[in-house]
Amino acid sequence: MRAILIVNPNATSTTAAGRDLVAHALASRVSLTVLHTTHRGHARELATEARRAGIDLVIVHGGDGTVNEVVNGLLGVPAPTSMQSVTVGPVPLLAVVPGGSANVFARSLGIAKDPVEATNQLIDLLESGSSRRIGLGYCDRTWFLFNAGLGWDADVCDAIDRGRKGGEAVTPSRYVRTAITTFFRRKRRDPHLTVETDAGEAVTGVHFAFVTNSDPWTFLEARPVRTNPGTSFDSGLGIFAMRSTKVFTTLRVVVQMLSGTSGPHSRALLRDDDVKWIRVRSTEPTGLQVDGDYLGERTEVEFASAPDALAVVAPLPGDTP
Repeated sequence: MRAILIVNPNATSTTAAGRDLVAHALASRVSLTVLHTTHRGHARELATEARRAGIDLVIVHGGDGTVNEVVNGLLGVPAPTSMQSVTVGPVPLLAVVPGGSANVFARSLGIAKDPVEATNQLIDLLESGSSRRIGLGYCDRTWFLFNAGLGWDADVCDAIDRGRKGGEAVTPSRYVRTAITTFFRRKRRDPHLTVETDAGEAVTGVHFAFVTNSDPWTFLEARPVRTNPGTSFDSGLGIFAMRSTKVFTTLRVVVQMLSGTSGPHSRALLRDDDVKWIRVRSTEPTGLQVDGDYLGERTEVEFASAPDALAVVAPLPGDTP
C-alpha cells in the first residue's frame, strides 16, 4: 500500500521525536513518504497531489485544521446539484494521528488522543482492513468535518487565531476564557440571524447558530461538549441556534451541553439533529467558522449534508479504541 504521511510540524501537541516515532512505526507497515507542511494551505496542496498520483492512503498527523485542509484537497469542490466531489481518479483512504489541541474529528471517530496509541491503533486497523464511509458537511465552497457556525463561536475562533499568531498557546482554558469574554461583548447586540432548514419554517431572532456533522461538538480536555447528541457521521446535519443571550438561560443550556447525552433543550433554543440543509441569513456581516478555522464575515450561508462522502480508516461505530 502506497501511503503518505502529511505532518504539520507546528501542530500544538507534536514533537520532533514523536513525529519520528510515528513515521518509523507506520513505515514498517506501508510504503511511506513523509511530507511536512510549510505554510497555510500546504496540506490541501499535498493532498490534491496525492490523489492525482494515485496514492492509496493519506495519513494526517496534525490538528483539525490540517485534517480539514487534507479533506478539501482530496475531495475538491463538489458539483452544486449533486454534492458529489469533483475529482480526477479515485480518492485515497484517509487516516488521522492526532497532533492538535482538541482533535475533535479523530476523537469523534473513536481514534485515541495519544499519538503513539493512535498509531498502534491505526496499524491494527490497517492490518484488519477496517474502514468506513462517513458523511461530511459543506458550506461556502468548503467541506467541513465536524462543525461550523455563525456568530459567537466564529468570533471565538477569530480571537484564538489572532492570539496564536501573536504567540499565545492554544489551551482549553484559553478557549473558555475567550468564549466567556466574547459572549459578554456580544450579549447586548440585537439578534440578526434567520435560520431555515428542510425540516421546518424559518426562525427569526437568532443570536448565533452552530451546525454540526458529528457528536461531540468539541472537547474540553476529556469532557465532551454536546450540542446535538443525535447527530453522527451517518446522519444529516445538526442545528443548534439560540434566540436568547440571557445569562441564566445560556448558562443552563451550557450545563446541559456539558453534563448529559439527552441533548440541550430550552424554549429559546432551536435544535434538530438530522437535517439535509440549513440556510442562515444575517442582517449584518457575521463571522463564519468551519472546523475551528475563521473564514471571515458573511451575510448568507447554506450548509448541506453530503452522505458517504469520504472513506476513513477508523473503528466501526460502537467499537472502542
